[in-house]
Amino acid sequence: MEKKRILYVSQEISPYLPENDLSNLSLQLPRKMTEMGNEVRIFMPRFGVINERRHQLHEVIRLSGINIVINDLDMPLLIKVASVPQARMQVYFIDNEELFKRKFTHFDENGKAFDDNEHRMVFFCKGVVETVKKLGWAPDIIHCHGWMASFLPIYLRQYYSDDALFSNSKIIYSSYSYPYEDVISGKSINEILSYDGVNGISEEKLSNLQVDQLQSIGIENSDAVMRLGQNSEDLSKFIEDKNLPILDYQFDVDDLKKIQTFYEEVVTEETIA
Repeated sequence: MEKKRILYVSQEISPYLPENDLSNLSLQLPRKMTEMGNEVRIFMPRFGVINERRHQLHEVIRLSGINIVINDLDMPLLIKVASVPQARMQVYFIDNEELFKRKFTHFDENGKAFDDNEHRMVFFCKGVVETVKKLGWAPDIIHCHGWMASFLPIYLRQYYSDDALFSNSKIIYSSYSYPYEDVISGKSINEILSYDGVNGISEEKLSNLQVDQLQSIGIENSDAVMRLGQNSEDLSKFIEDKNLPILDYQFDVDDLKKIQTFYEEVVTEETIA
């Protein structure tokens, strides 16, 4: 594959958060693509559990200062950056004191999902897009990992559909077997979409999002799917019914080259409407 610009958006990246399949792949995959000569940008939320001094995070003043509107609230966006140890790449952190200062990620000390998790998801996704726009960096591939990145495809396809910077970008969504619905329990997709006035997604599409809705809405607006681990039977059927390119991947860090081949397939496909 000739050199590509690849944007990785993930809710968890090692070593900034504990190791698991998602955080490890979100580190190893960008690292491998960088080694293979691609130009990579990586984004994640700056959760309060991340030790800024240990990981040497610092604010990027020229990228900060944008206000993200969520449910009629203006919320300032802070952008921080850190260099990945023993790798020639950096991670950009989306931050807001009100949303991400707490010393937990998605659940409180009692295991209860935060009431504003959907606000944090919306802020993160819109913050990534606005920062990339400010960088003036047009990605060829946008690869989304985790529930907090699930709304990024719909923003790009609906809210930012006229933005030339993303007109040729191909979106890949990675489906996981995590219990995503628990993180926004009691909130409907329609309710969340109404927070910042996103229009354009049809009622017919929404009516089809009955299985694992957060992942489904990411898949519905993507150009390809990387299926990781053992997805539920219903989610796998939903993916296959979309008739998109699919890569089944089992977290084998020694076989990351197959993802490059998958990228080559995806970039030759027509972008979805």
